[in-house]
Amino acid sequence: MLADLSPLIAATAQWLTRAYPASGGALASALCEVQARQAVTVAAWLRYPTQTDAALVGMAGPGGSDRLDWITGTEAVGGGAGQEGPDDGHAWRTWVDEVVASWAACLLTDPELAGLAVAALAGGSHTAGTPAEFRRLVAPDEHDRQAAALLRHPDLLAPVAELYQDGLLDRLGPGQALIA
Repeated sequence: MLADLSPLIAATAQWLTRAYPASGGALASALCEVQARQAVTVAAWLRYPTQTDAALVGMAGPGGSDRLDWITGTEAVGGGAGQEGPDDGHAWRTWVDEVVASWAACLLTDPELAGLAVAALAGGSHTAGTPAEFRRLVAPDEHDRQAAALLRHPDLLAPVAELYQDGLLDRLGPGQALIA
């Protein structure tokens, strides 16, 4: 059984950075990718707080990017001139988790919510023994914001963020604790 969320995290972060690419060169792309990966990591750890949860999603699969592609309008892109769509033959798209992408979108557009989410991870099984650093998510500097202008734009991410925002708010609400 796979108890590691890294394929899900990598695929979902890749989907976010393709749907909302960096503005600028290689450094901007790297900064955008780091922010997406941090947001997706926090969202995945909240969504799948135990090794059992992670193993179950590894067995069942997270669902894929089809609905997200449709919502963002990328389903019509399909392989033209350097652009890839859902039918581009990339198996990584099957590892995209719709809920995790939605929660990550919420975190990227709301720094206060991102701070609450990171705080909720303290003492959980994913952070045990290893300090996790999420500075670019919770306290982005000007370079981070410029590089990820599309990735952090509330209006652009709203269709994705609104999909499962209520579930994230429930998870972070008062009296909710992660199972360690």
